[in-house]
Amino acid sequence: MHIGLVGLGKMGANMRERLRAGGIEVTGYDRNPDVSDVASLADLVAAMPQGERIVWVMVPSGGPTRAVIDELGGLLGAGDLVIEGGNSHYAEDAVHAAALAEKGVNYVDVGVSGGVWGRENGYGLMVGGDEAQVKRLLPVFDVLRPEGPREEGFVHAGAVGAGHYAKMVHNGIEYGLMQAYAEGYELLEAKDIVTDVPGTLKAWTRGTVVRSWLLDLLVKALEEDTELAGIDDWVEDSGEGRWTVDEAIDAAVPLPVISAALFARFASRQGASPAMKAVAALRQQFGGHAVRAAGQHVAPETPGGVTSAG
Repeated sequence: MHIGLVGLGKMGANMRERLRAGGIEVTGYDRNPDVSDVASLADLVAAMPQGERIVWVMVPSGGPTRAVIDELGGLLGAGDLVIEGGNSHYAEDAVHAAALAEKGVNYVDVGVSGGVWGRENGYGLMVGGDEAQVKRLLPVFDVLRPEGPREEGFVHAGAVGAGHYAKMVHNGIEYGLMQAYAEGYELLEAKDIVTDVPGTLKAWTRGTVVRSWLLDLLVKALEEDTELAGIDDWVEDSGEGRWTVDEAIDAAVPLPVISAALFARFASRQGASPAMKAVAALRQQFGGHAVRAAGQHVAPETPGGVTSAG
């Protein structure tokens, strides 16, 4: 089996290697000629027989993805197939599928999880699309997914768009899990009663109800840098956390944990918090509480008791 792979960044390059190791022929294209197998998208398409061409797109969501799919629409023909594997918003899948269908080109969306470890461990795959097209791609999916039963690490989640919707919710959950581990880590560090915080977290990786791969990765990070001194506290978000919260609002589904985790990332980017300044000003106004002058921000002492509301 032969597929084209567009986008050879951290994920795409590792996927190319895992596919080749599993016996799938891969022609990769990237704008960086140092990693690309061919000089252009047209050359990639020309490397495969018409009507059987399968092109997997792994480029950043939004404009880059739209541009690649538009170009592929002019290069591919009836019977060919596009797989969109980036972190795109699920609503865009219907638009891409309809545009390609006018050319007789099939479309499948795949949410891909596994990060930089996927080459070694396999990727979790959430697929949306027509059943016949998904079946056509099973040899590719079986190489990419983790070893073991197919249903553990792979799902045909539904029609076009379902794969990216499932991945969106997956990433929203990921936000909440990471925030919970991070908050627990900070609380352990905040008091000197626990003298081996990294060791405590490592002990949780076996036998406890909070064990997980994310916890393993936090332990790994602390083993490499015990104080995390080399890492700034600025945290980006990929967009999928926002989309998850948007969907929850539309569906009237309460997501307090995921929403709070998203807002915590926003807070990480504030050098100074206008909201917290307003809270301090209000406490001073209604309760006469002392405030610190600008530039005197220090870690607060543990409160000794509550003297008034606020």
